[in-house]
Amino acid sequence: MSEPVHIIGASGKSGQALTRCLLADGIGVVPVVRSADWRPPADLRAHPRLAPPRRADLGDETALTAALADAGRIVTTAHARHTAALLAAAPRAARLVLLGSTRRFTRFPDALADEITAGEAAFLASGRAGVMLHPTMIYGATGEENVQRLAAMLRRLPFLPLPGGGRSLIQPIHQDDVTASIRAALDMPWAGPETLVLAGAEAVTYAEFARAVAAAAGLPRPRIFAMPAALLILAARITTRLSLPVRANPGEIRRLLEDKAFSTAPMLARLGVRPCGLAAGLARTFQAAKMAV
Repeated sequence: MSEPVHIIGASGKSGQALTRCLLADGIGVVPVVRSADWRPPADLRAHPRLAPPRRADLGDETALTAALADAGRIVTTAHARHTAALLAAAPRAARLVLLGSTRRFTRFPDALADEITAGEAAFLASGRAGVMLHPTMIYGATGEENVQRLAAMLRRLPFLPLPGGGRSLIQPIHQDDVTASIRAALDMPWAGPETLVLAGAEAVTYAEFARAVAAAAGLPRPRIFAMPAALLILAARITTRLSLPVRANPGEIRRLLEDKAFSTAPMLARLGVRPCGLAAGLARTFQAAKMAV
């Protein structure tokens, strides 16, 4: 299928990665962005298959409806809280690919997780053809903060305090695999609304993840020790309030207490995407960061 893809959130990390992928495949892209000042990256501005950006705030149904009026395939990388707005504005026949998050599965009270769950429910009730993809923590995109912030923390601290000593599981996924999954989903003949989890190749403990990040960044092996979550949350509130360079938010710390591990079998069976291993993904991430300097 060669019809253009309308990308809501084309200015974001996942949106830009998908734009490059589609253009490389000879598929046109219609960027739908909120800011009137946004311009595509310099190397893409003259691309013949990149349409002029269309401005539409997701809270403005009239503008969003106009921006999507001719859309046959729509990807939204915006937060799932905007699902109802997308459903109201998108042409009924358009195929939809929405980006959610496995954060919806948290067992802790979490307003953002509730919004993702509500967006998923609205999509599943709509009967629309498409899929909502729920990725685990995404790393490896240009400008991402998940891995790079941890690496920056490890450069400054001689140790890393973690609740439970970092024994809970995490299964991060590289941006390239998220992009490949979206790309595959665009060509799938979805009969109705579905959901699908996207995850990295293996689940590791957070302590193992931190050590892998340090190794990929060329840093010494971090010393990790257990610290009560309550103390870490208190410290997080203080560092956030003071805007210190080494910081985390309380919600992130709470979620370090729960396992975030998922089977990749549905992802492989439905989309044909086999995610890369953590070591390979981190090596790719830090090599790209060096080349960008």
